[in-house]
Parts: sequence; structure tokens; C-alpha cells
Amino acid sequence: MAPVNVSVIYYSATGNVHALARAAVEGAEKAGATVRLRKVRELAPPEAIDSVPAWARHIQDTADVEVADLDDLSWADAVLFGTPTRFGNVASQLKAFIDTAGPLWQQGRLADKVVSAFTATGTAHGGQESTILALSNTFYHWGGIIVPPGYTDPVQFRTGNPYGTSYVSGAGGSNGLPGEEVLQAARHQARRVTETAAALKAGRAA
Repeated sequence: MAPVNVSVIYYSATGNVHALARAAVEGAEKAGATVRLRKVRELAPPEAIDSVPAWARHIQDTADVEVADLDDLSWADAVLFGTPTRFGNVASQLKAFIDTAGPLWQQGRLADKVVSAFTATGTAHGGQESTILALSNTFYHWGGIIVPPGYTDPVQFRTGNPYGTSYVSGAGGSNGLPGEEVLQAARHQARRVTETAAALKAGRAA
């Protein structure tokens, strides 16, 4: 397989999307990729963060995760983006990072990258698909090659979202962090992204 660089770039408030991102790293690495795990910068005011103990605790628990910058986009052959849903849309923290990518886009350095997305919501119909589709709007503008998980593995028939790995945390995160089946779906999605990026890279070199 052609060597592939994969960036997993995410925002997570209380840890659900972070858990999916770590599983995506595992899946990409198992497929042979060199992987960067990056969180985007937190924008919420301290008083908002401190009002939710799980939010404040997660910031402390992930202090060692590097903050994403534009080099993580330009370096990557493939990028997986993770975000919780905010009213059926992308979290503002991740959107703010994406909005800084204009210079790379103008230079054509985001075109032809393999891209994919995953998400988490508090309720079963909380906007998982609309959030992933909203990210796809960005990918269209970049000229990215969108690789969804589809129904390409048995786990997809159990977890049920062909758009991208999704997790329902329950109101207030009452269900706890994602279980093994959802993490397996995230690993599969990242493996599929990696293998597609490798095939494209090999084809271009031929």
C-alpha cells in the first residue's frame, strides 16, 4: 500500500467525539497510515465550561492532545473530521478552524484529499445526518473526495449510519462514552478512508 498521511481533527466537549476520534486513529494506523490526532481550539468562555463538570474535566483529560493548525490539513492525504451536533449543524469550534483554511483552498492544496466525517448527538434524531451533510458542503468547495462508510462492513448494518459513524449519548451524556460496536464502526470508517487514499495515491503515481 502507498504510504498515507491521515489527520483526525475533531472537537469534543465531554469526550464522546474524542473517543470516536481515538478509534479512528486506531483504524487508520492498522491500515498502515501515519496519523495525527488533533483537537481544535476551544472557544467557549470559562464560565460556560465550568458550569458543566464533564466539560471542564474533559479539557483537563485531553490537555496533551495537540491543537490543530493548517499544516495538519496540508500534510494529510486524508482527513477525518469529528464534531458533536449543535442544533443539527457543525460545532462552532470546528467550523472556526475550517474557516481559517481559505489560504490553502486558494492555493488548491485542499483539492483531491480524501475526506470523511463522524459525529455524536444527545438524542437519536438530533441531527447526525444533517451535521455530516453540512460538513460535506465544505468538502464540495474544497474539491475533496468524500468517502463515507456506507454499508461496506457488517458493523454498519448494526450501527446504522452510512453517512459517517454516529453516537447517541443520551440527554446529558447519560449513556456514557461510546461502546465497542460504535468504536468498531469508527475504526472501519478510518480504515476505508485510508485504503481509498492509498489507492488514489498509488494510481496517481503509476
